[in-house]
Amino acid sequence: MKRLIYPLILVLVAIGYVGCQDYETYGDKKAKERDAIERYIAANNIRVISESTFKAQGETTNLVDNEFVKLDRTGVYMQIVRKGCGGQLENNKTVNVLCRFMEYNILDDTLIIRNDRDYYISSSTTGSINCANFVDKMSVTRTGTTYTASFVSGVLCMYHGTSTSVPSGWLVPFNYINVGRPEKDDDEIAKVKLIVPHSQGTADATSNVVPCYYEITYEREK
Repeated sequence: MKRLIYPLILVLVAIGYVGCQDYETYGDKKAKERDAIERYIAANNIRVISESTFKAQGETTNLVDNEFVKLDRTGVYMQIVRKGCGGQLENNKTVNVLCRFMEYNILDDTLIIRNDRDYYISSSTTGSINCANFVDKMSVTRTGTTYTASFVSGVLCMYHGTSTSVPSGWLVPFNYINVGRPEKDDDEIAKVKLIVPHSQGTADATSNVVPCYYEITYEREK
C-alpha cells in the first residue's frame, strides 16, 4: 500500500506546483501591463512629457517629436493630434458627441476593432458587418472639470457587450480639446491618440488587465 501512496502524493504535489506556477496574481498582471506599455512606447519612439511640461507648452503635444503627456491622475498617455474647431463642451449641459476610433490591444499586439475605416466583424443575427458604416455616439455631460457619458449607439459597446458604458479613458481628452462641427473649409474636428491602462478602459480591458491604444476623433452632433 505504501508503495502506491507515496507515488500518488508526489504526483499530487507536482500537479499543485504546476498549478501555482500557472496562476497569475493581479499584481503579476499589472506588472505585465506596465512592461507592455513601456515596450510599446519604446517601439513607437514616443517621447513622454510631464503634465508641467504639457501645461508650459500651452497644453499641446509636439507631433514632430511624437510627444505624449502622461496624466498622473488617470495614468492615461495622451497626444493631441488636432485640438479641434469650436469650443469646449458647455458646463452643466448634455451634448451628443460622435466618435470615429481605432482600438488596439497593446498586450497582445493585435487590432481589436475600429470604425475609422473599413473593418468587418461577424454578427450572429446580421452576418458580416462593416464597422465603418456606424459612428459611435455618446451622450456627454460636463460638470466643472468632470465628464460623464453613456453610449447612445455604436460598435464599441456592441462589440464588447457593455451596454452604454463609456471607457473613462475616452473622457480624459475633453478638458483639453474643442468639440465642434466644421463650418469653414479649414475647420478640423478634434483628434487624439491615447494609451489607456486597464483601469480606464472597457469592461473587457479592466477584467483582463489589458492596456489599449486608441486613435479617436470627437465631433459635436448637429
